[in-house]
Order: sequence, then C-alpha cells, then structure tokens
Amino acid sequence: MHPSVARAALGRAVLLGRAAVTVVAAATGLRLVADPRPVLAVAGLVAATTAAGLVLLARDPRVVLRVPAILAVDSLVVVAVLALSHGSVAYFCAAAGASALAGVLLGLRALPVAAVHAAAGYVVAGSVLATTDPTLAGFVLTFPIACPLAAAGAAAGTAALTRSVALSVEVVAAAQRTAAADERARLARELHDSVAKTLRGVSFAALALPQSLRRHPDLAERLAATVSDGAAAAAREARDLVDGLRLDRPDEDFASAVSGICSRWSSRTGVPVDVVVADVDPPVAVRYEICRILQESLHNAARHAGAGRIVVRLSGGPRGLRLLVRDDGRGFAVPADLLELRASDRYGIVGMAERARAVSGSLRVVSAPGAGTSVEVLVP
Repeated sequence: MHPSVARAALGRAVLLGRAAVTVVAAATGLRLVADPRPVLAVAGLVAATTAAGLVLLARDPRVVLRVPAILAVDSLVVVAVLALSHGSVAYFCAAAGASALAGVLLGLRALPVAAVHAAAGYVVAGSVLATTDPTLAGFVLTFPIACPLAAAGAAAGTAALTRSVALSVEVVAAAQRTAAADERARLARELHDSVAKTLRGVSFAALALPQSLRRHPDLAERLAATVSDGAAAAAREARDLVDGLRLDRPDEDFASAVSGICSRWSSRTGVPVDVVVADVDPPVAVRYEICRILQESLHNAARHAGAGRIVVRLSGGPRGLRLLVRDDGRGFAVPADLLELRASDRYGIVGMAERARAVSGSLRVVSAPGAGTSVEVLVP
C-alpha cells in the first residue's frame, strides 16, 4: 500500500474537521453582524473548497504528493476567508486547519508553514484588538498558537497512522506467504501420496516392457496391462485430487461447505444424510482436511458398508473441532492398529488417519460386523 493512502485519509479528515469548525464559528456570528452576507460567503467558500478537496482525494490519493500546489491553494483559501470575515474566529479556524493539513503532508517540516500562519494570525489579532475591547486581548491572542500545535499534532498522527498501515500490510503479506507455502506443501503431499506413487509403478512396468517383448511375451502382455491400468488409475487419482481441492472454498461459510458436500453426495447416491453443523470457522488447512475426511467417510459408507442412512455431526468446543460420521451399514472388525487395514486394501481409513495427524488431530473408528461404523475426528 502506498504511503500516500494514509496521508490522503488524514487529509480528508482534516478538511472535514476544518470545514465543520469554520462553518460553526462563522454561523455563531450571524446574530452579531448587521450584514450576514460575508458570513454566508465564508461558509459557502469553505464548504465548496472542502467538497472539491474531498472529491479530488477520493479519486486519486496520490494527489497528496503535489505538496507545493496544495499548500498554495489552501493558503489562498485562508486569505479569502480572512478577506470575507475581516479577521473573525472563522479565519483563525481556517488558518489552524491549513497548518494541520501542512502537518499531514510534510510532517514536522510543516512547522515553518505553521509559523507563517501563526505570525499572520498575530498581525490580524493586533488589528482586531485595535478596534475592539482590549480586555479580549488574552482571548484573541491565543488563537494563532493553535497553528503550530495543529501542525505538530497532525504530523504525529500521520506518522503513527503510516507506521500502523505499513505494519498491517506486512502482517497481511506474511499471512499470504504462509498460506501460499502451506498450499504448496499440501499439494505436494497430495501428489506424492496418490498420483506420484501410481506413476512410479507405471514407470517401472514401462522400463521392463521392451526386454519382455523379446524374451517373455506373456510377461510383456501383463506389463502392458499394468501400464494401461496404472495410467487409468493415475488419471482417476488426479481427477479425485482436483475434486478434493474443489471441495472447500475458503471464502465460503464452513457450515455451508460441509452441508453442501453431504447434500451433493446424498443426491448422487440416493442415501439420506442427517447433517447438523455448528457455526465454526477453522483454519484453511483444517477445513481442507476435514472436508477430505468427510468425503472419504461418505465414500466408504456407500462402497463398503452398504449404508441406508448417514449421520454427520460437526461441532466445536473446549476440546476442539469434532467431526462424527456414523452409518448403519454392515460394519467390520476394527484392528487395534489402523495400519493393519492396509492388508485388506482399506487404504481410505489409513489415509483419513494420516490427514487427521497432518493437522495435529486424531481419528477414531468404532465398528463391529452388523453394527455400522462411526468415524470420529478431533482436531484441537
């Protein structure tokens, strides 16, 4: 973010504040003068120039970089207010506002500009006191002091806001870099665990194929079938990977994302899903892994369990995020170590456990033949 954005924001605030104070100061003198036209002219001038400045800053914040031109135009506005008001309180308000605007644009380098406005203010105050009650001297002579004070305050506020904006931008940029690195790591893990392993097997089979064609035609035929099956499996895994990446959109409410996964699966399979999802908002990495575990649990319920109904519960609490997927299918005997399921080609549950561990969570499977299956994931 360009530093001019912060200066433009404070510049708009100064213009609005000066306009409000100056117009109020001018309006309070309406009943004290015989001819209200100069007062109305001051109010109209300040309102018009403020509106023009606000529009200009909104369209192009970088206009604050044209410091000499802005200060020259603003000084002309102060002189015009002086000429119309004949040294009333409205003039001193306009001069203080001009000093504050200089502080926004120049920082502490605006103090000489504020000193000029203060010196002019003392000259005007002296001429005003020459024609009014001398007892008001202490009151009138305090007005010019507001110019350097306004410039110093505006400079300090601009410096603080600029530092805050720069820090905020750096924090957001660091978060974006971290998110990008996590996303690359996640994609690399997904590719390594699925497509890369399959393609490695296809590669080995393809390397052995030329020699087998000459010496062992039967083996060559089996290797060719392996290459064909492996390529089809790699294509299927790549498609599943892409589908998995599309499961969760971080800009979507997580409850809606989970309900959408269940609804689409139910429509595709015809198996009803009873879904209750709490209003939780986990980090992006956790969202993704939970969605993939939910997808795999539903897939297993349809493919292996022959379930007629699924219950999905997602909740948050002191222990963390909890996902429960329970079906009324045929069930199976759960070994003490889930890694033993690899021997029976139940890689899906093993993969779900790995996904849970990837986000510092745990997976528990409860099942028995004829008693259905419950998959519970807890992420602290």
